[in-house]
Amino acid sequence: MAEHSSGGAHAASDEGHMNAMDYAEHERTYGGFLKVLKWGTITVVIILALMGLFLT
Repeated sequence: MAEHSSGGAHAASDEGHMNAMDYAEHERTYGGFLKVLKWGTITVVIILALMGLFLT
């Protein structure tokens, strides 16, 4: 990631925040998002296929 070159206390607090991030939790959340996205897309495709079959 890009680093702040301005220095000072603000940059130090940003670095502290970056180190405190829980990457395992971020990856788990992203995995859950992808699962919902995949099944939502599959559901929409099935609904559209059924609509095309029964409503024509």
